[in-house]
Amino acid sequence: MKREYFNMTEDGRVNLTAYLHSPSAEMPNVSRRPAVLVLPGGGYAGTSDREADPIALGYLAQGFHAFVLRYSVVPHAAFPNSVCDVSRALALIREHAAEWGLDPDKIAVCGFSAGGHLTASIGTLWNDAEIVQLSGIKPGANQPNALILGYPVITAGPNAHVGSINNLAAGRDVASLRSRLSCELNVGAHTPPAFIFHTYMDQVVPVENALLFANALAQADVPFELHIFQNGVHGLSLASPITSSTFDEMTDADAAKWFDLSVNWLWRLFGRPVSDVAMPGHVPGVRAKCAA
Repeated sequence: MKREYFNMTEDGRVNLTAYLHSPSAEMPNVSRRPAVLVLPGGGYAGTSDREADPIALGYLAQGFHAFVLRYSVVPHAAFPNSVCDVSRALALIREHAAEWGLDPDKIAVCGFSAGGHLTASIGTLWNDAEIVQLSGIKPGANQPNALILGYPVITAGPNAHVGSINNLAAGRDVASLRSRLSCELNVGAHTPPAFIFHTYMDQVVPVENALLFANALAQADVPFELHIFQNGVHGLSLASPITSSTFDEMTDADAAKWFDLSVNWLWRLFGRPVSDVAMPGHVPGVRAKCAA
């Protein structure tokens, strides 16, 4: 495994950390891996460590290349700055695909809370002409191939997380931006498949946010998987002691199942790696026999 770090702005406030599998002659079937780009939450006021590296390393351990983007937050959070950050990050990842052994057509974006809003935004606005132009990228270079949304902020309407939406508005009239900031209004055939999880007990970002996005996907005939766990506070991350520190309320055995469910969903969507190179003495498609 190797780690690489990229400053996306001169002052380093926007940066991308890459966790990459090293190629191995013993694993020719994974010479090109899918990837997960992680967007931590934080209400667009910051980015949570609990929803950053632990998530990326979890996906890394499951065979994916993994990335963490620290995107624009207050005082630089004004929409669409953060969406442009993600656009540039996806373009950069694709630029290095051959070098890193990464499949450029199998990149998922995974976000939590406000990072979930950002994930849904790139999933619905990646082909927006203004965002492409502001990002300075080639059209399509920022297209995600899958979305993973954890207790996401989705809407700027009823049930909105007011703090996140106000930070995106940055002093502008929210009503004038509502259609751009309400991700459920921008879902279409261009939106990639999504995995969504939330908890009924979330008192910070109401569960209606996840339901709104799922309904919009259904209306657009975009495949999705939705899990609503009854218990669990907002900000669960992995919902395990690894990401809960001393906060016992941040652990929930049922909600913690979201991670394995998302991994299985990604492999079903992307397909398991298939070797293009036969191992010595092995005929592709023929099961090897163990020696007696």
